[in-house]
Amino acid sequence: MSPAPPILPAVERSALGEDGLPPRPRRWRRVLLWSALVLLLGVAQTLLVALTLQYESARAQDDAESVAVEAAAELRRELLQAVQRLQALSLDAPHGPAWQTAAAELLKQRSDLRRIERRNAQLAPVQALDSPYAPRPFVHMPRSALSLEAEIACAAAARTGTPIFSRSYFVPLPGGLGQEMVDLCVPLVAAARADGAAEHLVGTIALGQVLDAAVAARPRGRYEMSFVEGDGTRLARAGASRGAGIYTAERVVDLPGLVLQLRVDSAAGRPSLIPNLAVALVLGLSIALFAVVLLLARDVRRRAVAERALAESLAFRKAMEDSLITGLRARDLRGAITYVNPAFCTMVGFHADELRAEPPPYWPPELAAEYQRRQVDRLAGQGQNVRLAREGFESTFMRKNGERFAVMIYEAPLVDGVGRHTGWMSAVLDVSAQRRIEDLSRQQQERLQATARLATVGEMASLLSHELNQPLAAIASYASGSINLIDDRAGSSPEGGLPETLREPLKRIAEQAERAGRVIQSVHDFVRRREQTHETLPVQALIDSVWPLVRLQARKSGARLVLDLPAAGVGGVPLQVRGDRTMLEQVLLNLSRNGIQAMESDTPVADRMLTLRVRPVQDKWVAFSVIDAGPGVAPEAAGKLFTPFFTTRAEGMGLGLSLCRTVIEQHGGALDHAAGPGGRGTEFRFTVPAPKRATLGAPQTAAPAARADLP
Repeated sequence: MSPAPPILPAVERSALGEDGLPPRPRRWRRVLLWSALVLLLGVAQTLLVALTLQYESARAQDDAESVAVEAAAELRRELLQAVQRLQALSLDAPHGPAWQTAAAELLKQRSDLRRIERRNAQLAPVQALDSPYAPRPFVHMPRSALSLEAEIACAAAARTGTPIFSRSYFVPLPGGLGQEMVDLCVPLVAAARADGAAEHLVGTIALGQVLDAAVAARPRGRYEMSFVEGDGTRLARAGASRGAGIYTAERVVDLPGLVLQLRVDSAAGRPSLIPNLAVALVLGLSIALFAVVLLLARDVRRRAVAERALAESLAFRKAMEDSLITGLRARDLRGAITYVNPAFCTMVGFHADELRAEPPPYWPPELAAEYQRRQVDRLAGQGQNVRLAREGFESTFMRKNGERFAVMIYEAPLVDGVGRHTGWMSAVLDVSAQRRIEDLSRQQQERLQATARLATVGEMASLLSHELNQPLAAIASYASGSINLIDDRAGSSPEGGLPETLREPLKRIAEQAERAGRVIQSVHDFVRRREQTHETLPVQALIDSVWPLVRLQARKSGARLVLDLPAAGVGGVPLQVRGDRTMLEQVLLNLSRNGIQAMESDTPVADRMLTLRVRPVQDKWVAFSVIDAGPGVAPEAAGKLFTPFFTTRAEGMGLGLSLCRTVIEQHGGALDHAAGPGGRGTEFRFTVPAPKRATLGAPQTAAPAARADLP
């Protein structure tokens, strides 16, 4: 089970991430947020300044448009006023000296009117008067050379009977200068002749002077006014300074016979970065805002450094706690768990959230009342038993799977930064492995004691084998001598019936004495670890040698014997094994006696049955099974059944099964046990190697012969 995130106090949990670990500083995220904030502020301030500058530009353009409209109206008014004055001159003094005087007075009043001519019906000049203001026109070039436009206008005026302006034309002046002029032709109706021909009054107007009159009412230093043609050619201009060409406006001055295009060009350039107080305030507030943002960023950076140092400290502390194999547990004054490290969760197998329960889930139910009372006593004493708590005490915890295990607890008071006792901090050590080692050490001591006893038994067996060999040899000798005497007497005496009845028992006595000698010698060799003599033995011969003794034991207990043997071995050859005959006979005899003795106490006489079953296993092994109908092996004794000196009978020594397993393992086989068929009784099964055969093909298992029930 993977350890769960530990329970942490609220102050520490606020500094950690969702996974219980200190959050990693994400510098790129903070840089991105601050960059976005600065970018937004920069864009907002830039847009604000740009809008302010655009507003200033729009206002300058509106001023230019307004000036153009007013100037166009003023120019048209001035030119129409010139028309009215010429018409008045033609009515008040149509000819003669009076006309001359009135024309001179008009020229003095209007500086833009540079020449007044009186022309006859053939459009030839009759009288002419120039303006007293220099320079005089038509000096560098005669009037006759520049009268075409005037004649065209007069022809149109004669047709319509209304004053008509001519097209503008350039009049050169001395010094390489010149002026753009326009002629105003006014028909003199009062001077019409009888044939219908009429005279004309022609006034030459300087467009530059007209513009000067219009600019006079405007601030001269701010705008430049000019008349331009359709292709942009400038005809005349007025104004003290040149226009910047940024804020321009054009208007059309529509006059009878003449259309003039007026252009107004402001001398002001594009607005500067601080065109007025409003923009200055905006920029000042922007600078102050950026300063505040920088101070805030500095404070946030310091805070981030402090938080990073705190996170590193917490991460270092948590890494140390997580690397410990000792369980750490913190509890408040009420005994509720406030913190555990992963080692504690791994130790008890519970998730950190599960440890909040009351009582704790790792308390064994049978010990919960005692632990609760102990906790109440400890909490009631507060810090009085601090020294005793630091010494540690042993307790028992329960894992999630119900396993109980021993722990050593070292507990100390938990004090906060102001010296206030807020709970208890415990270090918990799992000492179950130490206890297991102690158990293993104790078992090892027991094994050493058993080994010492086995050594003593070996010495006793060696001594007994040495002491018993002589009486057994004497018994065999006496039995053989008795048989020989019987044979001799039977040949010489006619009454040999009685001695013949003693021949078979004496023969059996000699055989058993020899067998006892062989057993003692085998035990002696086994104890001294000598090389055993392995030979090829028929299975039937092994069983026949021990079967009379087993039958005698079965007859005393009232048990039935069942022999289950195959009809033949592999390839029709009788089943054989390879091993020490005496030791294998002893194993069969020991297992059979154990099975018969197991049925003597709890098994009814009718159910007492011992089965000896032999089966070939492949072509290398032969399996022997001794099956009884007893109560079986208890679970607590199953693991110790082959341990030396372990026995379930009061009169037993506990060496039989241990020696049997040792004998079988020395032959290369294995001895084990299991429940009998149907779960009744016990089956002891061991394997013995079969002799090697030079046969080909797969091994064959012969069909078993019919069971033989023996009394």
